[in-house]
Amino acid sequence: MQIVTPEFGLIFWQLVIFLVVLFLLAKFAWKPILSSLKEREDSIETALRMADQAKLEMQLLKASNEKLLAEARQERDRMLHEATQMATQLIDQAKNKATEEGGRMIVQAREAIQNEKNAALAEVKNTAAQLSIDIAERILRRELTDSAAQQQLVDSYLKDVKLN
Repeated sequence: MQIVTPEFGLIFWQLVIFLVVLFLLAKFAWKPILSSLKEREDSIETALRMADQAKLEMQLLKASNEKLLAEARQERDRMLHEATQMATQLIDQAKNKATEEGGRMIVQAREAIQNEKNAALAEVKNTAAQLSIDIAERILRRELTDSAAQQQLVDSYLKDVKLN
């Protein structure tokens, strides 16, 4: 059982070695280890703060991007609305111009038809008058070859004419 129960000398030397190692570690190792742990803790804290700041900046950029996108959509909608209005105005102007031009052409056509009608009526009147004159001339030549017939015709015309 001696292996299980340590003697006083063994415990003493173990205690001395432990205290020496503890002193050496405290003198040379603890400060650098603690300072490196402190630096590590500080760098992690800084990195976390920077990550939070980057997250906030990303949220601001996202909000800004959404705002810009909304403005771009509004601008696009406004431009589409203006383009639609301009197209409608151009179509209306073209319709009005076509209507005016059609009306003007109809008026010109009516005037031309009226002028042709008047010219045709004048031609018919002239032709009818010329035919009447030719027929009357032929009838008068035939009837007026005799002087007694001429005298009788003059007398009948004089009876028809009423003198005031």
